Amino acid sequence: MLRREGVRATVSERLPLFPLGTVLLPGLLMPLQIFEERYRVLVRELLEIPETEPRRFGVVAIRRGREVGPAVPQTYEIGCTALVRRVEALPDGRFSMVTVGGSRFRVHSVDESSHPYLVGDVEYLDDVVGDEAAAAGNAAVVTRLLREYTERLTASGTVEVKLPELPTDPIALSFLVAAAVANDIAERQELLAAPDAAARLRGERALLRRELGLLERITTVGSSELNRITPSSN
Repeated sequence: MLRREGVRATVSERLPLFPLGTVLLPGLLMPLQIFEERYRVLVRELLEIPETEPRRFGVVAIRRGREVGPAVPQTYEIGCTALVRRVEALPDGRFSMVTVGGSRFRVHSVDESSHPYLVGDVEYLDDVVGDEAAAAGNAAVVTRLLREYTERLTASGTVEVKLPELPTDPIALSFLVAAAVANDIAERQELLAAPDAAARLRGERALLRRELGLLERITTVGSSELNRITPSSN
């Protein structure tokens, strides 16, 4: 259950880490294709865990470096657990997986030698609302701005967006909006690391207003250019 008070959980553990060039958010699906041998080992170990127990590992976004190769990339310290929902073993030894974001965590230290993959000592973070009045106000504004943003995208012909039913819970809403709007890794990481939903929604309000402004300028420039090059009927 989502907690409304507190700063962080006291639970900590050692967790397998999977550096990726993207940010996983709580509640969001993430499909993965596993082809590197070190992560094949990880998947085989996860499959040895009884189905009655959680099969999970930690996803940490890469700050500098690459997903593949022997070099260990530099990663952000705040990540999100990936809960395994489905695994398909492929004939060539690869795995196709579907995961969903679980709990946020902070990495305190990383072990690079005991396993083929990275293992982190992590502390799980609470997902809290924060200032409830601010969260409620920002949630209402963000919901309105998101609807306006998707409507303008569809009307501009850039992309057709069908907005799902938005959650009323400010925590769930804040993560969904982060996934929908923040395409830049650094911006999405900043939203993941926000201390509470109120702060995350405040950042998303500013982000949506910026994106709406950019979309307005692009549409205006496109229309003026079109008018300039359209031949006169005279």
